Amino acid sequence: MNEATGNFRDSSGAAVRPPIAWALAVIAGLVLNWLYPLPFLPAAMPAGALGGIVFLAGLALLIWAATTFRRAGTQIQTTQPTATIVDEGPYRFTRNPIYIGMFLGLIGVAIAIDSLWLIVLLVPFYLVIRYGVVAREEVYLERKFGDVYLAYKARVRRWL
Repeated sequence: MNEATGNFRDSSGAAVRPPIAWALAVIAGLVLNWLYPLPFLPAAMPAGALGGIVFLAGLALLIWAATTFRRAGTQIQTTQPTATIVDEGPYRFTRNPIYIGMFLGLIGVAIAIDSLWLIVLLVPFYLVIRYGVVAREEVYLERKFGDVYLAYKARVRRWL
C-alpha cells in the first residue's frame, strides 16, 4: 500500500511465517532422512543427548526472547504490528534471538537423529528467514521507528 497516504500495512509483510518455515524444514529433513539416510556423526557419539541439549538451548532462547517481547507489550507474530523496539534480554546481544533459537532447534534435531539432511536444510531455511523475513522486518522497523531503530541497529548485531 501507499505509505504517503497513510494506507500501509502495519506489519513486516514477511514472505512466510517463521514457525511454518521451520516446520517445513524439519519435515523435509525427516522425509529425506527416511528415504535416504545420511548420518554424519561417529557411532559412539551420544547423538540423542547432545541433540536434545542443543534443541533445548534453542528452545530456551526462543522462550526468553518471546517472553521479553510480551513483557515489552509488542507482538511476536510477523503479521501483527510492532509496538516498540525491544532492546532488553537477549535483544541486547542480537536483533534476532527467536530465529537463532530456531536455527539451534534445527541443529539439535539434526544431531539427535544424526541426519546430514537437516544440516543441509539449514541453508535454505537461513535464506528464507534472512531474505524473506528479516530483510522485510528491518525495512518495516526502519520505516515505523526511524532513528530509534537505526540507533538500535547500529548497536546490536543482526545475528551474533
